[in-house]
Amino acid sequence: MGNDRVSKELKKGSADILILALIEERPRHGYEIAQLIEQRSHGALSYHVPSLYPTLYRLEDAGLVEGRWVEKVGQRRRRYYRITPAGRKRLAAERTVWQNFFLAIDRVAGFQKG
Repeated sequence: MGNDRVSKELKKGSADILILALIEERPRHGYEIAQLIEQRSHGALSYHVPSLYPTLYRLEDAGLVEGRWVEKVGQRRRRYYRITPAGRKRLAAERTVWQNFFLAIDRVAGFQKG
């Protein structure tokens, strides 16, 4: 990992939880999801919008999110995604997995010396 950037592998592995967490708040479209990830991570994480769509499609195929097209006057048609009950269940499980992972890394690497 270089200069405050997260490795490609970690980014790929974390995309599901990031997307599910953001659409848990409310339905969002791909561009907004990418923007929020970058903003909330203070630039440490960034995704090109086209690279998020395969993940969104996979989550939709798995029944974890539902997408619907929305047209607004004067704007392009956008596909908004919302989380499903199965997606909420998966998000809760993913949060537990990631929390346990971070705790294990901390125990080994000793980020918080007591």
